[in-house]
Amino acid sequence: MYGKSGVDFPRRVVCLTAETAEIAFALGAGERVVGVPGTARRPEAARERARVGGFTTFRTDRILALEPDLVLAFSDLQRDVVGELIAAGVAVLCTNQRSFDEVLRAILIIGGALGCEPAARELVADMRDEVKQIREYSSVWPDRPRVYFEEWMDPLISGIGWVSDLIELAGGSDVFAELRERRGARERVVTADEVARRDPQIILASWCGKPVDRAAIAARPGWQAVAAVTAGRIHEIPGEDVLAPGPSLMYGLRRIHEIIHEFQGG
Repeated sequence: MYGKSGVDFPRRVVCLTAETAEIAFALGAGERVVGVPGTARRPEAARERARVGGFTTFRTDRILALEPDLVLAFSDLQRDVVGELIAAGVAVLCTNQRSFDEVLRAILIIGGALGCEPAARELVADMRDEVKQIREYSSVWPDRPRVYFEEWMDPLISGIGWVSDLIELAGGSDVFAELRERRGARERVVTADEVARRDPQIILASWCGKPVDRAAIAARPGWQAVAAVTAGRIHEIPGEDVLAPGPSLMYGLRRIHEIIHEFQGG
């Protein structure tokens, strides 16, 4: 694919995260993706590409063997492999989005790098339109339920910024909203006592690929009086719907909105 100046856009792209692969395919550049991580799930076609490792466990030689002219990476957690690839002379685009708005911006950045800016702008516009519809629908609800999102269970880690955004967009109130700006997981560790004190009415959990044990959550000492536990409102959200900061967040937004709608008596 060529730009207006005749310069060739990347033809062989390796994606190091599920969301970068999903973005590339969504923008019509899927045929140029030659490598993906083992976590890639969407779209189905992405699973057919060569696997180059996990989120932080990559084989640099395997990536280099694919002869990429662009590698798409995400976050400081991938800084080691990014550094190795740059040292090997490979072009790397690493985004570091932590909020929903930053996710939309990352889509535009990746779209520009792939020569797919119009498609990127269209995708972002579609996502913004759906968010607007959901916010308008939930604006008539009499109150916003208190929601606790658990990203990990030992220690307890509350949700990353974009999940907090999803809760608010869906019509809820994140009980740990003050942690939204803390980018590192270690900065978002909370105590069981503090969760109980904030008394969430809905508990959402997604344990980074590990099945959520709702019974264990309900049985935590001091949580028997928590509103969400007494009402049985403990929900598992698939990690691919809320933990990959790309277009799939819309699946998570819809699911959280459904849960809050049920809470409102819908």
